[in-house]
Amino acid sequence: MSRKNPSEGSDRFEYLQTLVTEFQDTDSDEAKEQVLANLANFAYDPKNMEFLRELQVFDLFLDMLTEDNDNFVEFGMGGLCNLSVDPECRHLILQSKGIALVINCLSSHREETVLSAITTLMNLMTPSSFSELTDPAILQCMLRFSLSESPRLRNLAKVFLQDCCTEEQVATAEQQMQGQHQTALGIPLPKD
Repeated sequence: MSRKNPSEGSDRFEYLQTLVTEFQDTDSDEAKEQVLANLANFAYDPKNMEFLRELQVFDLFLDMLTEDNDNFVEFGMGGLCNLSVDPECRHLILQSKGIALVINCLSSHREETVLSAITTLMNLMTPSSFSELTDPAILQCMLRFSLSESPRLRNLAKVFLQDCCTEEQVATAEQQMQGQHQTALGIPLPKD
């Protein structure tokens, strides 16, 4: 059995490396979407984290967040969300200034992208990132999401406000929103 594990790890790395190479070499958006979706799914399994870090897949996912293709953004955000639970990946994402890219995804019209972005922001919460992630504009955005007709979006925004913010921060953001009709950060609510 101990002989099988190194081979399995080697096979796993080679397969993931093949996916990354395929993504880089293909000109087909459809093929790239499929590879991104596969990589995002592989990022869900802790057994793959070391290999995904070595292949710098977090950079690939971060790059996708600025694409015009909504599927690229959704799969990139989903993959980043899965990677962000790993402490080493979290550190790499924070070092790469990933918070700003994730925040931009809060304005997506795709609910899955927004849900992954909120979850990723929660996963990226560290003592050093706390002030950036609890910026009043983000809290106002979460307050707006907490009023959404979508139960998933509404509940996740409430979890963010309860788990990631102080009561004082939330109260201040609510006061700042009084009388405002525009969206925080220019972030519209996703369509229900």
